[in-house]
Amino acid sequence: MFSKLKTKMKDPAFKKKSMIYAAVIAIFWAKMYFIQGGIFTLDIENANEAAILAFNPLSSIFLLFGVGIMLAGRRGLLATYIFGSLLLYVNVLFYREYSDFLTIPMLGQAANLAGMGGSITKILSVTDIFLFVDVLLAAFLLFYLKPERFQSFMPKRKEGLILAVIAIPLFLVNLGWATTERTQLLERAFDRNMLVKYIGVLNFHAYDIVLQGQTEAKKTFADSNELSPVLNYINEQKTEPNSEMTGVAEGKNVIALSLESTQTFVVDHTVNGEELTPYFNDLKEEGAYFSNFYHQVKQGRTSDSEFLLDNSLYGLNRGAAFFTHSGNEYQATPEVLGEKGYFTSTMHANDETFWNRNVMYDSLGYDEYFSKKDYDVTEEKSYGWGYLDEYFFSDSLDKMEQMEQPFYNKMITLTNHHPFTLPEDKKLIEEGNTSSETLNRYFQTIRYQDEALKQFVEEFKKSELYDDTILVIYGDHFGISENHKQAMGEYLDKDINDYEQFQLQRVPLLILGEGINPQENDTVGGQVDLRPTLMNLLGVDDKNPVQFGQDLFSEDRREMMITRDGNFANEKYVGVNGNCYERESGDPVEGEACAPGFKQAEEELALSDSVVYGDLLRYLDEIEMIEEKDSSSDKK
Repeated sequence: MFSKLKTKMKDPAFKKKSMIYAAVIAIFWAKMYFIQGGIFTLDIENANEAAILAFNPLSSIFLLFGVGIMLAGRRGLLATYIFGSLLLYVNVLFYREYSDFLTIPMLGQAANLAGMGGSITKILSVTDIFLFVDVLLAAFLLFYLKPERFQSFMPKRKEGLILAVIAIPLFLVNLGWATTERTQLLERAFDRNMLVKYIGVLNFHAYDIVLQGQTEAKKTFADSNELSPVLNYINEQKTEPNSEMTGVAEGKNVIALSLESTQTFVVDHTVNGEELTPYFNDLKEEGAYFSNFYHQVKQGRTSDSEFLLDNSLYGLNRGAAFFTHSGNEYQATPEVLGEKGYFTSTMHANDETFWNRNVMYDSLGYDEYFSKKDYDVTEEKSYGWGYLDEYFFSDSLDKMEQMEQPFYNKMITLTNHHPFTLPEDKKLIEEGNTSSETLNRYFQTIRYQDEALKQFVEEFKKSELYDDTILVIYGDHFGISENHKQAMGEYLDKDINDYEQFQLQRVPLLILGEGINPQENDTVGGQVDLRPTLMNLLGVDDKNPVQFGQDLFSEDRREMMITRDGNFANEKYVGVNGNCYERESGDPVEGEACAPGFKQAEEELALSDSVVYGDLLRYLDEIEMIEEKDSSSDKK
């Protein structure tokens, strides 16, 4: 056997074939290494991690090309080369905007791309063409090298099988090597940057497919017993709401106003000597303003913030619950308030199918959804992502004045959206002068949004609704991603390390209405706390026990905010990416001070995920019946 192999290896044709295989693999490896190490920000901390990053593309390349050859020989090899290149490039585009990687659930949200034309063109680069030059080189090697010897490279399907088989030990070596740096690596699916750093982007996608299969199985095999640990945990964490605030807005209307891409750093700040949010700066003195309030979204962005508001559950780490779990049973805010006689609605002048809202809103219990088709959207009133905020606000107020009361209405603005562009006559201030064009334009759209907000609130104050309504204004998610750290450092005149980047995830929250005294509240909280806060203000007995938030006004509340990444902030510390900082000063903290916080974050996210993935709220009635039966037995 070995003699045959030795003889074959001396065969000139075999040598040429092997050289072509090696060349094609080497070219794709170089491409992956450049993208993973040069475009993605994976925070390589030592020589061992650098070596792992260099090694991890190999197993995925052998598997990809092996499958291609088994399916269609030489053409299959080229087809998988092109497929791999496209997959890498789509991740490059996605990473530029979100500092994240695509997942299977995100591919199901492809319908959203129809409205993202402006955003996509802004993240494209002319130099991206160089990321595909290697495809031409690979095609030349496979099909056109020495045409007179065209038959010299004809890969056989068994050679493809050999490549695919070799991929297995290569991956096992990769995984074993990676776990020397990070134990239980594959259990940290929420940290996609870490997974890509250690196993590579293509292997990450293969693992994501496995996770998706597990996700689908969770709902199939879930049962009511899985609710018990969730309820036990929530009961252990439970604190009483602020009794003095209970029912101060009883029977009143609620307007929940979600400001697109609005972060707290713009509040009370200027650019070129001009205030960014002059109206909001004054308005926050009239109500309860929360200065340490964070967004908690992930890939679902605005839809995640809606999910948090209406359910007091966390969004998903992969994809968006609005897409992946729109058929679940929910006992959401609009459903609960609807049972109390409220008319419930939501307003967003975008396509009704965006983020699958037309389906999800039915599951959440909304009575009506005012989408793009319900507004006077014309070319003159639109720009960028669509209907300009000033017209959206005006039309929406008209609609609310005609509504049956009391009502619960959610409004979602649109103009302050990436790529943050405006018509010339709407630019109220000059651009910024940082190294990021995105940040420079962001200042202008924030200023425009503030002016549109002024128009809305001042008209609202003149309306008959004002005395009978509480207005909740909050930011939905970040607008400036961590890809713009350098520019943010230039603007804020500080080094944007992990702690500072974490603090930039604060978004404004302001609650206005009769009975709500003006105050600046520095409690640490997040969007998961909005529902219990609102329900207490309205004096509504919210019977859904599966909520992870707490009343923001409660003096006894736990000061704990957990991000979807498993990071956290509490009254003393901020825990980010395994590191610990003093919350107030940002000074690093040595030792295990943050270990309990990280552990709690991991547990809470896992329990919330179990509720969504397992559709566990469908068992609430069953649990309540058992509890009532047990209670009756105890009385006897």
